Amino acid sequence: MSKEKEFEINKNKDFSKWYLKVLRKAEIIDDRFPAKGMYVYSWYGLDLIKKCISILELLLKVHKHKEERYPTLIPYSVFMKEKKFFEGFQGEAYLVTKTLKKELDEPLILRPTSETAMYYMWSMWIRSYAQLPLKIFQTVNIFRCESKMTRPLLRLREVIFFNEAHTAHATKEEAEEQIKEAIEIYRKFFDDLLIPYLIIKTPKWDTFAGALYNYDFLTVLPDGKTLELGSVINLGQNFGKAFDIKFQDKDGKKKYVWQTCYGIAERVVGALISIHGDNKGLRLPFEIAPIQIVIIPILKKDEEKEILNYCENIKNKLSKFRVLLDESERTPGEKFNIWELKGVPIRIEIGLREVKNNEITISRRDIKERIKLKINELERVEEIGKEITKNLKKEAKKWFEGRIKYAENLEELKKNIKEGFVKIPFCSIDENGKKCAEKLKEICEIVGTLYPEENKPINKKCLVCGKEAKVYVYACRSY
Repeated sequence: MSKEKEFEINKNKDFSKWYLKVLRKAEIIDDRFPAKGMYVYSWYGLDLIKKCISILELLLKVHKHKEERYPTLIPYSVFMKEKKFFEGFQGEAYLVTKTLKKELDEPLILRPTSETAMYYMWSMWIRSYAQLPLKIFQTVNIFRCESKMTRPLLRLREVIFFNEAHTAHATKEEAEEQIKEAIEIYRKFFDDLLIPYLIIKTPKWDTFAGALYNYDFLTVLPDGKTLELGSVINLGQNFGKAFDIKFQDKDGKKKYVWQTCYGIAERVVGALISIHGDNKGLRLPFEIAPIQIVIIPILKKDEEKEILNYCENIKNKLSKFRVLLDESERTPGEKFNIWELKGVPIRIEIGLREVKNNEITISRRDIKERIKLKINELERVEEIGKEITKNLKKEAKKWFEGRIKYAENLEELKKNIKEGFVKIPFCSIDENGKKCAEKLKEICEIVGTLYPEENKPINKKCLVCGKEAKVYVYACRSY
């Protein structure tokens, strides 16, 4: 295989191989660390993840969330205060019982999420309605002993970038409004990352441990499996009562707070890479690419200095962007492949012809279009960057819409489930519906109902039991 072709992998024929190779070759993740589900985050991937997470952190701050930090290790007695929550994490939470030399006085839980750590403190802080609403977020690492097959960014045992927001409110109605606000924050965030999604209200049997209900943002990856991008959860008063978080209301009475929480992790970057990438590697939106523009000098022996000086001049004129001038000793073809692999949106090629004509040659990463610009037209670079982002969003939307199918019988469900989501008529999303969902578990899982709520089925039968269908639910195969 020639150097010009060494990074090409057919994404659609073997997505798993494509994904793992691109992550390593593009310096996103190195998956060779000898602990299952734990990975090394290379410089380029770390930069990309931090840029994505910073978008969400800014959105949270705009909506009056404050950033704090809470401990990683949680006393066992604190972690088990909310019974359903405790039971829900028993299979995933790591228990620390000793150092290398001695037993601990009390076992510690390596946080799988921070409700218990945060709410223990809130029970001491919150005293009056005047302190509410309380809206806090943190971006930290969490640990879960995933029993399913681990995969870099998508399913981890150590999540490095877990952004979790937690809120406390005086009334049920205020908590409901916070749920709506959180959904809109996440809508904006995933739209900014150009990741298409469905918002699904989970069935009662699959609701977050200790919660009243929750919404999940779900997308589809190229192999037809769905990925949960983030969750928005109404905790009601369950944790308030478990941790005795009370406040004195305007009427002088002591009341328990109402709470919500919502979280995302670096798997959103895994989704971004998977959805927008092609057989050459990554394709990144202009706004979040670690390197937005790379300049490749096409050198001639006798004119090297003149060409490099011209390249430096162009770089300086584009200094408001993240620009790299590649002066390495690789051939131009090798450089093209490397920066295409990394998904740099705009490549500028400069040789003696460009210098003589006072111009640059631009190559767009999204559609391979080549554009000639005069040096006095450089302001168009930003416009081209925005066009790349717009095009990637359009492509992803069209692709995603083609991954939502419909089925009214088992044969249609089996046929369509490999594509992504399948909408089906269903009897209910309570415990009766759970029995029907369990009958389908060898084929798919039932993730829930669409938000905002769809019209109910008319004269339709449940695909499983044949009883009158009360709702449409979405089935899929998931990571």
